[in-house]
Amino acid sequence: MSGGSIALDTNIILYLLGGDDTLAEFLQDKKGYVSVLTELELIGYQKITAKEQNQITNFLDACTVIDINEDIKKIYVRLRKKYKLKLGDAITAATAIYLDVPFISADADFTKVTELQFTKYQP
Repeated sequence: MSGGSIALDTNIILYLLGGDDTLAEFLQDKKGYVSVLTELELIGYQKITAKEQNQITNFLDACTVIDINEDIKKIYVRLRKKYKLKLGDAITAATAIYLDVPFISADADFTKVTELQFTKYQP
């Protein structure tokens, strides 16, 4: 699958920034979307070095960060109630559903969300 758009979970970005070549190849030529929650998880990590902060900032600058809006909130509520997802997982999944783009994560919890175009990544 080349080209297109994809929503990225936090773990995917961390694998990518950690040098995962398979993931880099898979994501090549794709437009990346991240939820504002993913952005906050990445930049708010307490033990981050200045170099890592710079890498994350540069990566996020190349993506489109999606703020939470009323439509995402409605999807979020539906997902939390239906699947009992954690807050962060429900927000990131709701963002991908709202955008109508595939979502990639290494977290298998997303497999139960039938509304989500989910790709499970195996590092």
